[in-house]
Amino acid sequence: MRTGTASRTDTALMARAGERALPYGVAHPLSHTRQWRRGVVQEVAPTGILDLGPGYIEPALLPVELVRDAYARALEEYGSATLGYGHNPGALPLRAQLAARAGAQGGHPCGPEHVVVTAGTSQALYLLATSLAAPGDTVLVENLGYDLGQQIFRDCSLRPRRVAVDESGMLPEELDRALAGDAPGGDGVRGRIAFVYLTPTHHNPTGATMPLERRRRLLHVAAEHDVLVVEDDAYGELTLTDDPVPPPPLAALAGYRGVIRLGSFSKTLGPGLRLGWLETEPALAERIASHGLFVSGGSLNHITSLAVSGLLADGGYDRHLGVLRARLRRRRDTLVDVLRGAMDHRVRIRRPQGGFFLWLRCDLGLSEDDLLARADRAGVRVAAGSRFGVAHVPSVRLAFSFNAPALLKRAARRLTTAWSSGTPGPENGEEP
Repeated sequence: MRTGTASRTDTALMARAGERALPYGVAHPLSHTRQWRRGVVQEVAPTGILDLGPGYIEPALLPVELVRDAYARALEEYGSATLGYGHNPGALPLRAQLAARAGAQGGHPCGPEHVVVTAGTSQALYLLATSLAAPGDTVLVENLGYDLGQQIFRDCSLRPRRVAVDESGMLPEELDRALAGDAPGGDGVRGRIAFVYLTPTHHNPTGATMPLERRRRLLHVAAEHDVLVVEDDAYGELTLTDDPVPPPPLAALAGYRGVIRLGSFSKTLGPGLRLGWLETEPALAERIASHGLFVSGGSLNHITSLAVSGLLADGGYDRHLGVLRARLRRRRDTLVDVLRGAMDHRVRIRRPQGGFFLWLRCDLGLSEDDLLARADRAGVRVAAGSRFGVAHVPSVRLAFSFNAPALLKRAARRLTTAWSSGTPGPENGEEP
């Protein structure tokens, strides 16, 4: 994201596109972007680059004032307890709110005893990789799946092994073969299988959502082999369409037995909160919360837990979520519609039900390297499909979450021009 004059240009583009201030207001111009710079945030694209690469929330959509007020209310209500060591599995007010939401969404009773608060999905994956697995163990992952999650497993000396997928997600029959030890192409992976890791709802990178019957079949296979399933549901609350509604999470379908569901506020309120949670059967939740990490330091991110519990209790979170979904829906539709209008049938684009990402399968006679190089020369940053696993045709992932609609239109026009004919520079006669 750019700062200074470039940020003012982007703000003007948002205004021209009809973007209004969020319900809780904007303190003054650039309040959301004035410190969005290298050395403060994780990554900043060079000036003039339209960044469709990372799964970030656009700075203007991050609820700065809402979160500020939530911390103030938590400090007023809990006083010095906000600065103490929190209850090991997480502050009860937050766990109770999360359990109630899970029960309502999944249709299966869920209580605070099912919930452990984490410092986001990445920390939860590290915790599971080090407490439920041992170096050399295998983790079964999707053939196309979240690459950074797999990096965490490798950094913990685990061995990710890919299981084939189709447009509906992981194939139950291939999972069965992998668990039975006779899957082809095993790339030398051996050892105990610690768990299965997958993202069934608003998948990263493909955007796919697994249908109900596929979920049930996968759970049946996992139960037959008595293997734990880890369900990454980071995008579960970001459904952008009313029909069809995504099926219940795997954890709810399994009655929280043999499944750990991971949730996060990073994709809804902001990753800087470092706040997430997991849901599973009470005995396993208690085992996880007895880890020395919790016994030594108490609940992870205690004051933030109390602040966010207040947002859940008073409806502030759901009001924000409704606005965020509407804004993301507009960004998704803008990017899809412009690309479909300019690309031919050789670029396959499926409008995702939710999440942050658009997956493009490009049968244009160009290699993935060619697609990325042309995009780069046109001033657009995209994510290589090969980052996430094995794609049968050259593919790229585009994030629609990080730019206003006017900038997404601009990026889409640059890409379609670059991939269909020449590779013009970023400002060659394009319209805002």
